[in-house]
Amino acid sequence: MGFIWSLIIGGVIGWLAGLILGRDVPGGIIGNIIAGFIGAWLGSLLLGGWGPAAGGFYIIPALIGAIVLVFIVSLILGKARHKA
Repeated sequence: MGFIWSLIIGGVIGWLAGLILGRDVPGGIIGNIIAGFIGAWLGSLLLGGWGPAAGGFYIIPALIGAIVLVFIVSLILGKARHKA
C-alpha cells in the first residue's frame, strides 16, 4: 500500500506543479507521477528534507522541485516545437 500511496502523492505533486505554472505536464497521469518523483528528488537535493511529509515525500521541497522540472521541460519542449 505504501508504493500506491507514493504514486498518488507523486501524481498530485506533478499535477499541482503543472497547475501552478499553467502548463500541462506531457504524458498525462504518468507524466505527473514522473514529474512528482523527479521533482521530489530534485527538491531534496536543492532544499533538503523539511516540512510536512506524505508518501515518503517532503511536500514543499518536492513541489518546488517539480515546479522547476516542469518549467525546464516546458521550455525545452516549447523550443523543440518552434523549430519543427
